[in-house]
Amino acid sequence: MTAAMLVIGAIFEADLLENQYGFRPKVDAKMAVRRVFWHIRDHRRSEIVDADLRDYFTSIPHAPLMKCLTRRIADGRLLSMIKGWLTVAVIEKDGRRITRTAEARTKKRGTPQGSPLSPLLANLYFRRFLLAWRKHGHQDQLDAHIVNYADDFVICCRPGSSETAMARMQTLMNRLGLEVNDTKTRLARVPEDSVTFLGYTIGRFYGKGGQAFLGTRPSKKAVRRLLRQVHDRTTRQWYPDSPENTVAVINRFLRGWCGYFDQGPVVETYNLIRQYVDRRLRHWLVQRTGARGRGFNRYSQEYLHETLGLYRLPRARADVPRAKA
Repeated sequence: MTAAMLVIGAIFEADLLENQYGFRPKVDAKMAVRRVFWHIRDHRRSEIVDADLRDYFTSIPHAPLMKCLTRRIADGRLLSMIKGWLTVAVIEKDGRRITRTAEARTKKRGTPQGSPLSPLLANLYFRRFLLAWRKHGHQDQLDAHIVNYADDFVICCRPGSSETAMARMQTLMNRLGLEVNDTKTRLARVPEDSVTFLGYTIGRFYGKGGQAFLGTRPSKKAVRRLLRQVHDRTTRQWYPDSPENTVAVINRFLRGWCGYFDQGPVVETYNLIRQYVDRRLRHWLVQRTGARGRGFNRYSQEYLHETLGLYRLPRARADVPRAKA
């Protein structure tokens, strides 16, 4: 599959649209977030259709997907091979129990789980929706612009057009054989409402002196997920592990998280995370030795950061690495 991906990936890359940001060279999720923010702030497309598709990767119909591929691939052997990958059985092992499912073959839907080809196939099929959105005139008529990352997408609309945009989006998705998750799809009117996209919340925030501004910030869910990772890595089961190794694992969490969440006013969030990590790590160090107390005297900031090498989160905006342009 990897060899096939290397061959056909560059071919189909030329067909993908500029508002598709998922799993492509030279673009990333943060660029998609910035594009949404650009639509809202600079072009007043402040009504957002925050859409959700139900099980997109496992719902892509095989027949129209193969049509997408035949537009560019003339080699029948390669097409036959890809079709076989689409219907291959999935084998899952849970202890001694092995489960074999052929749901993709039965339903004739879905892309291979974990395959390097799956993201490309998902992008190709989503491209059909984006082209239809433009071809039917929805983008121009409603001034409604889509920003897409894999199976995540939002529609940025001019005020008063978001309800129509959502209805037309649902109609097109039904024609493509995809299902919109109505319980998770919503309309947001920024700045009265906020919208969360790819881990960032876009909306109205307040700076020093209570001054309101429109911006982006790591979502509460993204922060909670990071803190949960740190918590779970400093529980009783990890007492036998060395402090150095535990800190190395936590550092990977922090560096990865901060490497992605480095846009907008993030310093306040970094401060919250820093306080939690310092407190949680001290608690773990104290508990694993059977001692009492909170460990502030025994495990100083210098010990945590200089001796153990705990990652230092930036304390000022100037210290935050600049986001990718």
